[in-house]
Amino acid sequence: MAIYIYKVYRRMLRTAVVAMAAVCWLPSDGQVTYQRRDSMAVCRLLQRYDAHTDVLTLARQFVGVPYVSHTLEVNDREQLVVNTRQLDCTTLIETVAALKLCLQQGRTTWGDYVGQLTALRYRGGRIDGYTSRLHYFSDWIADNAKRRLVSEIQQPVPPFSAVQTVRVSYMSEHPGAYRALKAHPKLVEQIRRQEQALSGLTARYIRKEDIRNSTLMRQSVKDGDIIAITSNKPGLDIAHLGFAVWRSDGLHLLNASQIRRKVVEEPMTLRYYMTKHPTFTGIRIIRIRPE
Repeated sequence: MAIYIYKVYRRMLRTAVVAMAAVCWLPSDGQVTYQRRDSMAVCRLLQRYDAHTDVLTLARQFVGVPYVSHTLEVNDREQLVVNTRQLDCTTLIETVAALKLCLQQGRTTWGDYVGQLTALRYRGGRIDGYTSRLHYFSDWIADNAKRRLVSEIQQPVPPFSAVQTVRVSYMSEHPGAYRALKAHPKLVEQIRRQEQALSGLTARYIRKEDIRNSTLMRQSVKDGDIIAITSNKPGLDIAHLGFAVWRSDGLHLLNASQIRRKVVEEPMTLRYYMTKHPTFTGIRIIRIRPE
């Protein structure tokens, strides 16, 4: 009995520490860019759902929202941007993950959400200029896993039979493609140092030819898991993101689609979707912190 109580206490303490870490630093209102309808939408969802709401239910609230890229590049000075009206593949993941984590912790205010989104998007959960944002998704995974906000699934083998060695350099090699780097060339060297620190990290993934409608795959990948599509494009680690959706014919992707110009549940299976993109090599699986 004493051992059971100790285990329960330890679990409660760990949850409390994670919750405190997520909101220990909040940007002031002047450091957050949003519209009133964004805060209203967030608060409505936080009031409507509870800790037991699954990730897919939350993600499906954004189906139909227009795909718009570069929505975080709207200020000369780095600020937290909350935009539920326009999403790309990364901001969809962050928006839903922040909602899920808030609900798990019983935190239902706008300030709670702002703190949680900041925790997910920025290194160490703190805004400190453009280079504090977790631009590469491998960096995003590592930083958030370290703080136990997410976990990366890399077992069993198979289906996690391949190993990705991260080699990133795209941002420093293409600074003209990024508003902040183009405006502030001195930041390029900071980005390059971050790329060098990140390069060499390894992670197991499922090769695209191994994505099957099988019992093993269904046991390994769960509805609502984050799917990070690995890429062999020079300088990049992850090409696209979405949420796992199992249907009778196999695994599908709920994503902010650049091709379809909105958030959709792809009608084609992920296996077929992957064949249409030669630079896609497989999928890494990330799970928002289990309750």
